[in-house]
Amino acid sequence: MENGNAAERVIQDLRGLVAAAGPGARLPSVRDLTARHRASPVTVAEAIRQLVAQGLIEARPGRGTFVAVQPDERGVPDLSWQTVALGPRQSGQDEMQALLALTPAGAIPLSGGYLDADLQPAAALGAALTRAARQPASWQRGPVEGRADLRAWFAREAGAGLHAEDLVICPGGQAALSSALRALTAPGDALLVESPTYLGALAAARAAGLRVVPVPADADGVRPDQLAAAFARTGARLFYCQPLYANPHGATLAAHRRAQVAEAVRDAGAFLIEDDYARDLTIDGQAPPPLASDDLDGHVIYLRSLSKSTAPGLRVAAIGARGPAGARLRAARLLDDFFVAGPLQQAAIEFLTSPAWSRHRRALSTALRRRREALLTALHRHLPSLAPQSIPRGGMHLWIRLADGTDDVALAAAAAAEGVIVFPGRPWHAAEPPAPHLRLTYAAAAPELMDEAVRRLARVLR
Repeated sequence: MENGNAAERVIQDLRGLVAAAGPGARLPSVRDLTARHRASPVTVAEAIRQLVAQGLIEARPGRGTFVAVQPDERGVPDLSWQTVALGPRQSGQDEMQALLALTPAGAIPLSGGYLDADLQPAAALGAALTRAARQPASWQRGPVEGRADLRAWFAREAGAGLHAEDLVICPGGQAALSSALRALTAPGDALLVESPTYLGALAAARAAGLRVVPVPADADGVRPDQLAAAFARTGARLFYCQPLYANPHGATLAAHRRAQVAEAVRDAGAFLIEDDYARDLTIDGQAPPPLASDDLDGHVIYLRSLSKSTAPGLRVAAIGARGPAGARLRAARLLDDFFVAGPLQQAAIEFLTSPAWSRHRRALSTALRRRREALLTALHRHLPSLAPQSIPRGGMHLWIRLADGTDDVALAAAAAAEGVIVFPGRPWHAAEPPAPHLRLTYAAAAPELMDEAVRRLARVLR
């Protein structure tokens, strides 16, 4: 108790000296403070450490302690030179920041790219990570392409087209996609995308200096005739696609189009990046197999992440391809990150191969169905004109068509002021959108909040 009192006396004494002295002024030495307060050197050193941590004083080894210079005492910085040095700002950054922004207190989220915390298997993941962290081997450097057993799991999920040695483990799907675009293209190349498509893919493509070319999609997925025409017109060698519950519009590539899309890619001598982000988000029926499962000649580059279907903190994904393309992907990932943290990989494979994974998928399907129905019921009750005609069989989003002439960006801003967070459709298009839309997410809020969320949105629309 006396040591605590002595430390507090030293702290208060130093605070008074700091308040009276100017920035940079020398403060009494440890010896002086020890004698003044009849405290031990350890007590004085602890008091100084606390004030250093608070930014009030500065310790200079071999010279003593001084009053710290506060940021506002250094004058107003002139950062205008950076505008010239940095050049033009890349597009898409504001939209990505808005997409990943945390929901303000009191607002109801109908926007988001990850599961609500109540849907995440946090306990099972935490237990798996705790066990992994206690094993010294998990902290050692493993293969740069990732654990063999984890790569084998992703390969089995992709079907017969890929093997473990074709894949590389990545810290999330966005990192995998960014690496793939840089590894397989050069700045100025054309990248074909579905329209609309994942906002993060557009941002990554523009950051890589690519020319993004939209290809129309409808309720059956991308249109094969338009895809073939886009390949012929642009000379593109890469097509980014979400064949299953595409984000944002929820469409699944129809069975009769799968072979036609594969033929268009093959005839162009091109690659197709299959972003299989929603494989574990099926609600109705059974999801069709990945396109990679039918790919014999290495045209499909397969990408799958665990973050969407488990928790955003499980930054584990895999990307792979056969032949030289796979080698380039593995080399690009090595340059970007070296490798993914061992404990995270071990926790992932332990969770995926345990009964907890199957239980989570079953529970998640039930919970997403309930939330999807709650949002649809609320739309039919309060905004029947906006209820979608096509209901996605999985994923996390509804794609809502607005009346012609509606400013979807302004509507989203007004909805946020009313306490409901929605996302406009415009940023999901690589070119001018054909019509205004909203993307409404049913995985980010509890089902009992859906009615109030749509009620707030209806007030804005009125």
